[in-house]
Amino acid sequence: MSKQAQPRRLAENEAQAVLRSVRTSRQKAALVLDLIKGKKVEDALATLTFSNKKAASLAKGILQSAIANAENNHHLNIDQLVVSRAFADNSVVMKRWRARARGRVARILKPTCHMTIVVAEQQASEGQ
Repeated sequence: MSKQAQPRRLAENEAQAVLRSVRTSRQKAALVLDLIKGKKVEDALATLTFSNKKAASLAKGILQSAIANAENNHHLNIDQLVVSRAFADNSVVMKRWRARARGRVARILKPTCHMTIVVAEQQASEGQ
């Protein structure tokens, strides 16, 4: 008796990639991911390549992974791929201490987040 196969959470024309526990805040990652929502993957890659943000290089790697997943695992046409969703979720926050004067301490919060990019194959008639 094997375990039942989980139903696919995405549509048949979608593929995704996730990067977990990224050492940046959710808000900073979301700013970068908002730049590429709804764009074609070629335009999104160009946008991320020339962005100066730290999260942009991470997002570029995730986008390339999502494109590879779409092509190899789901047999989608990469020329018709569009970034349908891109979002960041909160993850654990590392709490550290810094010594201060007179025996006190100051808390240092080091946030992390999960970044997710979903690409979808868009039909030629939909985009035009």
